[in-house]
Amino acid sequence: MRKAIRFGAVVLALLTAVPTVAMAQSTRTPGLDQREATQQHRINQGVRSGELTRHETRKLEHGQANLRRNEARAKADGVVTHRERVQLQHQADRQSARIAHEKNDAQTR
Repeated sequence: MRKAIRFGAVVLALLTAVPTVAMAQSTRTPGLDQREATQQHRINQGVRSGELTRHETRKLEHGQANLRRNEARAKADGVVTHRERVQLQHQADRQSARIAHEKNDAQTR
């Protein structure tokens, strides 16, 4: 009888722990976090080198903030779905293209 109670307690503990671990992992976006850091570095480098004007920098910083805000919204319910991940990656792709365009146009500070 005691073995059955212990076994039941262990099973119950495992069943309650697994969803918690799965939920903690499902809100992580390490790839996106790294991209955001890299893009921010590219913006900062463009400011230092004079490749970006103040207006371009302001627009790019606004885009970065928008990406972070959308990521926070996706994480708010505790799960970042596949569709949300795809949308965030697409937004990061567009932001990366904007950074490249602004850094390589003829405008300089």
